[in-house]
Amino acid sequence: MTTVARAPAASASASASTSPLLRVTGLGKSFGGVTAVDDVAFDLAPGELLALIGPNGAGKSTTFNMLNGQLRADRGSIALGGVELVGRRPREIWRLGVGRTFQIAETFASLSVVENVQMALLSHDRRLWSMWQRAADHRRDDALALLEQVGMRAQADRPAGVLAYGDVKRIELAIALAHDPRLLLMDEPTAGMAPGERHALMALTRRLVNERGTAVLFTEHSMDVVFAHADRIIVLARGRLIAQGAPAEIRAHPKVREVYFGSGRTFGEGSAP
Repeated sequence: MTTVARAPAASASASASTSPLLRVTGLGKSFGGVTAVDDVAFDLAPGELLALIGPNGAGKSTTFNMLNGQLRADRGSIALGGVELVGRRPREIWRLGVGRTFQIAETFASLSVVENVQMALLSHDRRLWSMWQRAADHRRDDALALLEQVGMRAQADRPAGVLAYGDVKRIELAIALAHDPRLLLMDEPTAGMAPGERHALMALTRRLVNERGTAVLFTEHSMDVVFAHADRIIVLARGRLIAQGAPAEIRAHPKVREVYFGSGRTFGEGSAP
């Protein structure tokens, strides 16, 4: 059986001294005469959970889409382990170790939970188009091991279409991990989930980050999730990076307070965005 888990990683606090896995410099993108992302730069280390936040229209989605090749950057560099990603197609970037989960999770509803993960393993092994190969016959033990990691082993043989949305999100995470990513991009990972489910999913993500040494960049509107689980936070506004640092620094940052609230309030006073 092929091993699907990574070796244990250093703790998040130690990751700051690790060489960056992802290095973004001078990143820019314009649409017509409108600049959506302007001179954005940040690093991300293995085993680190980095949150990307900002008000609507800040450039978060555009930045995400450039990182995985759905949009081509007009300016700047995106280097993964020293390999330039700008100009590469999404599938090439995926093959280099960049995975992604989406705001709206989707699975093959007619397949079982474990077959959904087996389909991802077929794709990873470049055997998705082998018509003789049934998903149910491919690396079932590895798929079950991934489901064990996300707490879904007991539901392996249930149809994916009958699951609660929080469980679908866990399957989506297992599917992303089937490709053994070095960098995982999570777009609104807790959207549509109840508060308890949100924190449980991010605690699970934290554990997997620590165990596998994966670097995670995530966007999130729920500030309680961001400040409870991120190692660092970067903040965009009108396409520009206005702040980055530890949660405590961002919580008290005057420019961030101004952008979100238009006042001197800190996060946690009243309703967060």
